[in-house]
Amino acid sequence: MHDQMRRVVVIALSLTAMAGASATFAQAPAQLYEAAKKEGVVYWYTGLLQNQIVKPAASAFEKKYPGVRVEIVGGSDTELLDKINDEIKIGKLQADVIDGPSMASQVIKAGRAAPFKPANASNVGTLNKDPNGLWIAPALFFLTASVNTDLVKPNEEPKTLEDLLNPKWKGKMAWAGEIGTAGQAGFIGAILDQLGETKGMAYLNKLAAQQITTVPSNARVVMDKVIAGEYAIGLVTYNHHAARSKAQGAPIKSIMLEPIVATMPRLTLLKGALHPNGAKLLIDYLLSAEGQQLFSDAGYIPAASNVQAKDPSLKLDPAKHKLFSPTPQQELQHLDRWIELYKDKFQ
Repeated sequence: MHDQMRRVVVIALSLTAMAGASATFAQAPAQLYEAAKKEGVVYWYTGLLQNQIVKPAASAFEKKYPGVRVEIVGGSDTELLDKINDEIKIGKLQADVIDGPSMASQVIKAGRAAPFKPANASNVGTLNKDPNGLWIAPALFFLTASVNTDLVKPNEEPKTLEDLLNPKWKGKMAWAGEIGTAGQAGFIGAILDQLGETKGMAYLNKLAAQQITTVPSNARVVMDKVIAGEYAIGLVTYNHHAARSKAQGAPIKSIMLEPIVATMPRLTLLKGALHPNGAKLLIDYLLSAEGQQLFSDAGYIPAASNVQAKDPSLKLDPAKHKLFSPTPQQELQHLDRWIELYKDKFQ
């Protein structure tokens, strides 16, 4: 059984003995705060960059809501899913709220997501939240290719997918080893969606011959290696990371090589959480104007329409760009195949 599927099965089987929380909708923050203070703490399992956004957001939240402490548990989607599985196995679930791009689909399939529609959800577009309140995005991610500008001159930049097949890029490209939509699997899904099954598979076979290096970490680390000159091109890297590093003087640039994977961290309240009110209060805060401004200040692309990104050009318009943005339901339908194709052709 595939590792990703095994995680879902383990969670699902473990949940049958656990009582689920009922749906909760749009409670006022003041009411949530009183209830959250009695809980005293909220456990936030997150894949977001800790120094850049998580710790500043947690600190601001604790200042606004004294008496509610935020405990941060960081890691990749895979690592955090494994940790949640382990907690459930021993009957000691610690996680209250999660946000990984590919975690929501697994948690939803397992029946682990608790419906919650925060009061501040109205400013988030319909494509960036679940209609039943199972998840909502505090930020938007656009995964583009990136190049080291010292190694790749403007006239050499790949403009199309075919350009990646140029022999001069063989062994000079990298992508992250983290499995999920925000990685190689998402890139493969985007290729198949854009080119269709026959042409898409033919293209992937050619791309595999380019000997793309899999870096056993996340997209940020891949970009750091591109900046360091270890690779000329990073595939499936965050455009907001490139903008932030470029502003700091790094030789990095995002290139609009389409299709572009568009995804998001999906805040999800866990069913059976020990601190559900603290989790709801944190979710609502991250979606408030104050919370969204923190994302903007940190260089992220806020999901709320009433708060602009520091660099508005980072928020790509689907009317102008070919974006590939699968829903959690679509991930459940296709992700395992994309992962298998990656393992078969690129490992």
